[in-house]
Amino acid sequence: MSHLPVIVGMGGVNPAGRTSGHQAFRRTVLDALSEDDQARTLLGLAAMMRLASGQEDGSWKDAMGQPLDAASIVAQTRQQVLDHTLIRRIEDPRFNDEGLPANRRASLALDSPLTFRIRRRQLPDDLPPTWQVRELDRHHLEVTVPAGPMDVMLPETRQAQVRAAGQLPSGFEPSTLYRSVHHPRGLSMAIFAASDCLGDSGLSWDSLRDRLDPDAVAVYAGNSIGQLDDEGWGGLLKSFVSGNRATSKQMPLGYGQMPADFLNAYVLGSVGGTGAALGACASFLYNLRLGVDDIQAGRRRVVMVGTADAPVTPEIIEGFRAMGALADDDSLKALDALELLTDADYQRACRPFARNCGFTIAESSQFVMLMDDSLALEVGAEILGSVPAVFVNADGWKRSISAPGIGNYITLGKAAAFVRDMLGERALRERTFLHAHGTSTPKNRVTESHVFDLVARAYGIHDWPVVAVKAFVGHSQGSAAGDQMASALGSFAHGLLPGIATLDAVADDVHAEHLRLSRDPLRFAADAAFINAKGFGGNNATGVVLSPGVTERLLVQRHGETAVAAWQARREATREAAADYRRRADLGRFQARYRFGEGVLEGPELEVSDTSIRIPGYARPVSLAVDNPFGRLED
Repeated sequence: MSHLPVIVGMGGVNPAGRTSGHQAFRRTVLDALSEDDQARTLLGLAAMMRLASGQEDGSWKDAMGQPLDAASIVAQTRQQVLDHTLIRRIEDPRFNDEGLPANRRASLALDSPLTFRIRRRQLPDDLPPTWQVRELDRHHLEVTVPAGPMDVMLPETRQAQVRAAGQLPSGFEPSTLYRSVHHPRGLSMAIFAASDCLGDSGLSWDSLRDRLDPDAVAVYAGNSIGQLDDEGWGGLLKSFVSGNRATSKQMPLGYGQMPADFLNAYVLGSVGGTGAALGACASFLYNLRLGVDDIQAGRRRVVMVGTADAPVTPEIIEGFRAMGALADDDSLKALDALELLTDADYQRACRPFARNCGFTIAESSQFVMLMDDSLALEVGAEILGSVPAVFVNADGWKRSISAPGIGNYITLGKAAAFVRDMLGERALRERTFLHAHGTSTPKNRVTESHVFDLVARAYGIHDWPVVAVKAFVGHSQGSAAGDQMASALGSFAHGLLPGIATLDAVADDVHAEHLRLSRDPLRFAADAAFINAKGFGGNNATGVVLSPGVTERLLVQRHGETAVAAWQARREATREAAADYRRRADLGRFQARYRFGEGVLEGPELEVSDTSIRIPGYARPVSLAVDNPFGRLED
């Protein structure tokens, strides 16, 4: 019997807030929540944004340290929380009205010699042979450049042409939660996200690890374009032209698989499987498929899957803008016939399936912990859902690498067939919903809606609900499907589908005959969700996520009512531990798990036999027994 990969923990952070406890999901359906749930969401975000601080006794203080009751904190901070979460005007000071720092190449024609003074250490080692240098003192030189042509770089500022992005809630800085030393932002986000996932699970990682062969664990995590801020490859690649020195950290920390490496080395201490599958905007689902395949085949019993992308930098934004992919200021003004853009206009920049002009870039890190169903029952894990399948297909022949193709028809068609076979015709037609890639580009609204509509017609679905969470959090590149996954799990928990808040009207060229595209949240009891990704270059993926209720029915079918009842009893302790973590997180009391330099081993400490390897610090040895599907040749 194949093992069922169940989700036993989720964690992360995106522009809507923290993933654990469905905080970020609740921010996207805020107005549809009860007053108590709204207050809890706003209070938790205020604490996360350092607008207030919660105490262990349940009391609160404002940002100035003055005691206030919770209701007063909510009233005082509500508008600031609403204005400084989700998509908004970029808050990075480099995007201010003075413009982005830059240089422009120029060729000067000197009519007469140019003389200037300079510090000795600032003068290049190799000078043109015609330059004359005279020493003034130990630290200063005088340089004379003869008349004639002289190539220079002139400093300038350039007005940012894109000023909207999905940014983490203002005031939240994951690098302050642990001993980070020049870590790229994406890796700091990964540390927080993985820690949040472990806390949300309610399980002790050290106790769980002691139950398993160390090789029964795997981590599949990465991103779509590496770490391209100044602490990673971004700073490295521009070091020569910017005049800054490359550091010893920039090269290694820039690799796309580094989120997995960080988790193995500093969060989990795992010696099991590892890797990162890069598939542009489908990267989260590519990594999820690796984890699902491992668990189904019995190769691993616990897998951490995730991504971390921090692309809100001037260079990455300019690259996407040059492609014509982003919603820049001029396009947004033209879209609504505006002369100036207000903060409210920036908040409406991303408009999936409406009249739109490009996607809105965003940052996010999302992780889920997968476990095989037998182990989940054994340890009393909370089960948030299950992932029985992820389908991946390429586009085939294309006019250009960025042009739309046909692979997504195959992935969604297979996913729908799988759910019909597993849950039945009625469940597929009436109790599933689509989590669209929904980028807010004119091409995506046409091509993805056609995929959805054509597949819906083929399966007799007449009113398929479509969620497009990028309307709230933007496009976080490789983490995009992770944002969708977290939102889908929130929908299962709350019975609510987020509306497409920026959908004033469905665009005329959208194929929506068999779809339900709504601006308002929708009450919906779902059995399954389809997580869809149409990645750059033809990287298409569709993941099937089953609800906790359906998963529990499967567990009864697979293991019997007695085993499930025993699991439910063991689960109570897990729920209490998870609730305690979320309570502290809602107070703004985060504890990132980061164990630098602990338990370091290099090889001589191991006990190696021909059947196992025993590792100090690990309760069980690594078994060297391997499956050989090819048989044995006779000597």
